[in-house]
Amino acid sequence: MKTRFILINTSHAGNVGGTARAMKVMGFTDLVLVAPRWANVLNREETIQRSSGALDVLKNARVVETVEEALDGMTHLCATAMTPRDFGPPTVTPRAHFAALTSPAAQESGQRPESVAFLFGSERFGMQNEDVYRCHACLSIPTDPKFGSLNLAAAVQLIAYDWREALGGFAVQSATPPARQADAAEVAGMLKHWEQSLAEIGFLDPQAPKKLMPRLNQMFNRARLSSEEIHILRGVAKAMSQAAGKPDVELALSSAASSVAK
Repeated sequence: MKTRFILINTSHAGNVGGTARAMKVMGFTDLVLVAPRWANVLNREETIQRSSGALDVLKNARVVETVEEALDGMTHLCATAMTPRDFGPPTVTPRAHFAALTSPAAQESGQRPESVAFLFGSERFGMQNEDVYRCHACLSIPTDPKFGSLNLAAAVQLIAYDWREALGGFAVQSATPPARQADAAEVAGMLKHWEQSLAEIGFLDPQAPKKLMPRLNQMFNRARLSSEEIHILRGVAKAMSQAAGKPDVELALSSAASSVAK
């Protein structure tokens, strides 16, 4: 779904840079400025510094004179304002509105818009009533009623995050690949190793084992052990046998079997 962020009469260059950064980290690139205070705001030093590397967003951004120009090609318009306007569009929270826009029901009924624009007013006086009235919804970020003043770039970041999540979000990057889950044979071999070692340290009576091993079996099954964790638990069993001063028969048999297989 095509997405555009529109800043109207922005007075602080740093907020333009902060907005570019907020957009880029959420995967959005379409930024339009309506009559900003500084005609060269996209090239100002403070803008570039606050963008923290989102230079491609700044490079592709456009500066226009009117809101009408900024809205060209957009089908669903969302104003952002702390307080509702008389005779204006319904005031909704971002997440609730975004969930409705992207729901299967909206898709099936043809109500899912082809493009969405988010409009943000000046830091000094917010959005003008006439600009709010032209929108389909007025987004109000739920903040502390006693202090709801948000920095412009921070507000953009919150809206961009909620919108990206509604569109499906990004996968969290893992530092390491997921571990392979141990198969039944590995778990059974580890349990046999533990049974031997627990008997050697006197914790398990082989003549009256009761239900210790079945309970351990269920506990390890719930843990969904990885192959690496099986190796760790076998190491614990080996250490128990060594502490008991007895040869680790199970480990020796396992090593012998492995050598024969090779």
